Amino acid sequence: MIQKSIKKQVEESILTKQLLIESGLSDIEQAAVLLIEAVNTSKKILWCGNGGSAADAQHLATELMGGMSDHDRKPIPSIALTTDSSFITAWANDTDFNSIFSRQIQGIGDMGDVLIGISTSGNSENVINAIRQANYKKLKTITLTGKTAGKIDGLADITIKVPSDNTQRIQECHIMIGQILCSLVEESVL
Repeated sequence: MIQKSIKKQVEESILTKQLLIESGLSDIEQAAVLLIEAVNTSKKILWCGNGGSAADAQHLATELMGGMSDHDRKPIPSIALTTDSSFITAWANDTDFNSIFSRQIQGIGDMGDVLIGISTSGNSENVINAIRQANYKKLKTITLTGKTAGKIDGLADITIKVPSDNTQRIQECHIMIGQILCSLVEESVL
């Protein structure tokens, strides 16, 4: 019984990734090019998301700062906006939660930097607000979403839609896409 459930979930994950190959390669390629251009012009890569997407943001920012396969290379400036717990809790307590990322973009986002917003539903107000603020400040923007992309659809320069409504399958693809993007960026600086 348990093995049947495991097999079903693995097969669903494989199918989602196969559908992503059919629908998302061009968007992933465009995102990689945008990130490589930013890094080659000494710009930062910023990440944001909530819950599991916050964990992905932190993981992927770390890959660029620390190095994936080459720990001797120079760090690639990459910051997860999810990591400053003192700011996030103070700002959310004193003002609101929906502007925790956009406020940070106001402070540290520079023209030409790239913001990657991760939202499985595409309806995370704080990620939407961050994308809007980034667009206002002339950062480049990328979103990772699910099949419909929700309210965030059309706000970013590039939207990579995982062809699924299942949160787990979307998250599995988001971390895979992020790893691919980070590896392509790293290869470009080696």
